[in-house]
Amino acid sequence: MHHTLQLYLNKMINNNKIVEYIRRSVSLTDEEAETFSVAFKEVKIKKRQFIVQPNFVVKNRNYVLDGAFRAYVVDDNGQDSTIAFAIEDWWITDYNSYILQKPATMFVVALEDSIILEISYEKEQALKNENHKFETFFRIRAERTAAFMQQRIISNLTQSAEERYQDFISKYPQIVQRVPQYALASYLGMTTEFLSRIRNKKANKNS
Repeated sequence: MHHTLQLYLNKMINNNKIVEYIRRSVSLTDEEAETFSVAFKEVKIKKRQFIVQPNFVVKNRNYVLDGAFRAYVVDDNGQDSTIAFAIEDWWITDYNSYILQKPATMFVVALEDSIILEISYEKEQALKNENHKFETFFRIRAERTAAFMQQRIISNLTQSAEERYQDFISKYPQIVQRVPQYALASYLGMTTEFLSRIRNKKANKNS
């Protein structure tokens, strides 16, 4: 009984987190909050477990409750490039596959033992059809994702590798300590060796 009660309490806490998140963008009644939260399923993910793989249609959008993830692609030569990271309070999936319901082109893997709240494509569509507030929330998410991707493209075109690194660690210091150096290097568009030189240079300046 105690174990069952603890599971129930944990679920309530995690549901509250997703409700708090949506309420940053739209106001909800308690009834609307309940409708939104029950559309999500809590899933525990082991380190190195994939939640998205190429050639399979992505069925879920994922909100990270705890842990860290990396999204990446692999070219014909076996070289991988990091597309995105996600830690607590972030979302991750292959959005092209999820939104268009076409086969994925990315891998999404857990970098740590993690917990996510996933919502299926069908349930998301039902929420948006049921209440314009939910549609507004997902539209805001899409707009912010588009803006972020544009900023990243502009950064890659206009900043030096060192400037990109400095900009990233100033904005996302919590990620730098939790992701492998090779993954961060590929995200920033540089080799692991070059990233090491930048870090050593920065360390020497601060010493």
